[in-house]
Amino acid sequence: MEYTVKSGSPEKQRIGCVVVAVFAQRVLSAAAKILDKASGNQISNLIRRGELEGDLGGTLLLHNVENTLCDRVLLIGCGKEKEIDTNAFRKINSTMAATLKASGTTEVASFLTEIPIKRKSLTWKIQQSIEAIDETLYTFNQLKSEQKPPRRPLRKFVFSVSGRGQLTEGEEAVRRGMAISTGIKLAKDLANLPGNICTPDYLAIQALTMQKQFPKTRVTVIGEKEIEDMGMGTFMSVSKGSRQDGKLITIEYRGGDKKQQPIVLVGKGVTFDSGGISLKPGAAMDEMKFDMCGAASVMGAVSACAELLLPLNIIGIIPAVENMPDGVASKPGDIVTSLSGQTIEILNTDAEGRLILCDALTYAERFDPEVVIDIATLTGAVIVALGAHPAAVLGNHKPLIHDLLKAGKSSGDRCWELPLWDDYQEQLDSNFADMANIGGKGAGTITAACFLSRFTKKYHWAHLDIAGVAWKGGKEKGATGRPVSLLVHYIFQHLNGKHK
Repeated sequence: MEYTVKSGSPEKQRIGCVVVAVFAQRVLSAAAKILDKASGNQISNLIRRGELEGDLGGTLLLHNVENTLCDRVLLIGCGKEKEIDTNAFRKINSTMAATLKASGTTEVASFLTEIPIKRKSLTWKIQQSIEAIDETLYTFNQLKSEQKPPRRPLRKFVFSVSGRGQLTEGEEAVRRGMAISTGIKLAKDLANLPGNICTPDYLAIQALTMQKQFPKTRVTVIGEKEIEDMGMGTFMSVSKGSRQDGKLITIEYRGGDKKQQPIVLVGKGVTFDSGGISLKPGAAMDEMKFDMCGAASVMGAVSACAELLLPLNIIGIIPAVENMPDGVASKPGDIVTSLSGQTIEILNTDAEGRLILCDALTYAERFDPEVVIDIATLTGAVIVALGAHPAAVLGNHKPLIHDLLKAGKSSGDRCWELPLWDDYQEQLDSNFADMANIGGKGAGTITAACFLSRFTKKYHWAHLDIAGVAWKGGKEKGATGRPVSLLVHYIFQHLNGKHK
């Protein structure tokens, strides 16, 4: 998809379709009023007859509107003008994209950028528009024997800006929006692949491809022998049950000064999770290919930052394994030693994500990080607590958590803080090792974070549990690409703070 910005009046756009807003109670937006005046009140007359009320999600596609240069005009219902928020704005753009896709329009001029949203800039509106459009148009059909592309696919969107003075801002917004959207697509594509294709080795190959694509990245892939020699006993306790060798993948993007401490992102990369000896129920087990969505989001976020050449140092660490019930797989009751030297009693082999993450979090120390954020589809308990809307965030540094909450709100890729109190730590007590890998039935998301917190005492750290938001089930089954947008918005905030 090609995205550009342009200033100009809607009736003078020589293009396939012009899109304008209509608010609740049949109130025309500024661009809609210009079109209405040019056409001799054609639009207002149709609306007066009840063709469109202006409610959120309503549409009316008009052909051959008089005294305009476009082939069609699409009116989009936006709801009450003063109540349009992030979710509503994304829905408006998604509705536009779906309607235009069905209509066969190929080139579009969108005047939805003029919609007023409290405390939101033109940059924000363009970025959100691109994300919403690409999300609506996304398909995953690489593995289908018959692929039927649309007869007349959408190929160009032009976003309206109010004058030439906004062109530079608009062009930068397009650049950012496209980079984020490309990162989201990368995360979705990786996560949607089945476990027999997207193995730990496949993730490593994709990371090495990024190194070729972006000159400022360097990728290191460590195999099982070196992982074991380093003392990553918890990583190996998961990986040894699979015939697919585990990999520790590091992607270093060095866009900042050599002395600048990096932002480190650690992504859980369980490419398929059977539960191990603590075997999962068979129903919906196919969805456990999505247990590497944390890794996919790290690759998507680093890709976006590298594409934008951001002047920061960002490191992605991906512990990649399969969790399988082989004859040499870990058994409940086994005790293993982590890279940190702490010992862990494995009471449940299906709590494997924290076992690979804890070694990766210790490994992160060598990069002298400014902050470390881990991203993981870690617990089913987070779905019970928060459902499928926000990710959970916990950590040991309040300013970092505050920044992630702010980035989630700004991006629309929201998270919600859960407490990480010492009261929960005793649930991990073990009679035989330094700790157990599970904390019982209560507060599963929190005790999982408590476990990880024991390996993050040397730096500022936050944990994002994305098990409720990383993919959708049912008829819409597929990866969402979250939280790539949240992570990149956090990095934008961080960059702005550095430059103040």
